[in-house]
Amino acid sequence: MNCTFGFYAAQEQYNPNELLRFAIKAEKLGFDTIWSSDHFHPWAHTNAKSGFAWVWLTAAAERTKKVSLGSVTAPLLRYHPGVVAQAFATLDFMHPGRIFLCLGTGESMNEAPLGLRWPPYKERLSRLEESIIIIRRLWKESFVDFDGKHYCLRKANLYTKPKSKIPLYVAANGSSAAYIAGKYADGLLTSGRVFDEKFSSEIFPALVKGAKDAGRNPEGIKKIVHIITSYDEDFERAVEGCKFWNATMIPGIFEAEVYDPRDLELKAKSIGREDIVKKRFIITSEEEAIKKIELYLKFGVNEVEFLSTSPDQNKFIEFFGKRVFPYFRDQKRDG
Repeated sequence: MNCTFGFYAAQEQYNPNELLRFAIKAEKLGFDTIWSSDHFHPWAHTNAKSGFAWVWLTAAAERTKKVSLGSVTAPLLRYHPGVVAQAFATLDFMHPGRIFLCLGTGESMNEAPLGLRWPPYKERLSRLEESIIIIRRLWKESFVDFDGKHYCLRKANLYTKPKSKIPLYVAANGSSAAYIAGKYADGLLTSGRVFDEKFSSEIFPALVKGAKDAGRNPEGIKKIVHIITSYDEDFERAVEGCKFWNATMIPGIFEAEVYDPRDLELKAKSIGREDIVKKRFIITSEEEAIKKIELYLKFGVNEVEFLSTSPDQNKFIEFFGKRVFPYFRDQKRDG
């Protein structure tokens, strides 16, 4: 089974120094990739943090040796796509072959607190498409002109270009973004929150259509699933560990203009235990973890990326590294 495993550094839930220690340990225990969130405001208020992804990625790349690293970034109003291109070109120049970039349509919490408007989804999707084109051109070409609906470039040139080809992924939880991923991206990232419901019926067909319309082979597009995970031998403790992320299960929250973490936390009180158990990856044993991962692999997933909200993060890393990953490494060797 050819699958890689990612560790998600949640800037919202842990301070940058804690996350750095987790990333170093994750590499040592067999995680292949380190992902970082990239938000201005967090998803909750109590005990929340708000580290800046790009600064943290630089430190993490310096303190690790071989893992690939990147962030899920929304190039809307807060970031011009040319600046995103420059940041990740620099990261790859310093750490060639170890950097990736995942682009998405974002959340209000990244734009509204800065006095920026919150564009409707159709506009955000259009901005995403233009951003991909701009970033790719700046990484390869010199003195680029671009006249788009949302962004312009005037003889823009990155004097420090990437040393290697940076994988560019698109985050998609619906058909429109999945189509763009198929059209342009090296990979698609989708949430475990919607995977079981939409992947076969909506997301994957749109990915295939986008690829075929662009004359690309959909089989060559990496498929990555992001799952909010909590591990503990005690099931109820594992469930309790997930509550920080309850706001992400509020219906319609990703489109809503809600950006104050205090409001998000208040609204999240409507999410009950049953919702957590149904939507989250709650595990107490390696058998449960292996079974769940195998289900994703049957759908052609190439990477499972874990946002661990476990009661004990170090215990989570050790559990997967020592008791779960060896099973899949052995399967790969046997294959």
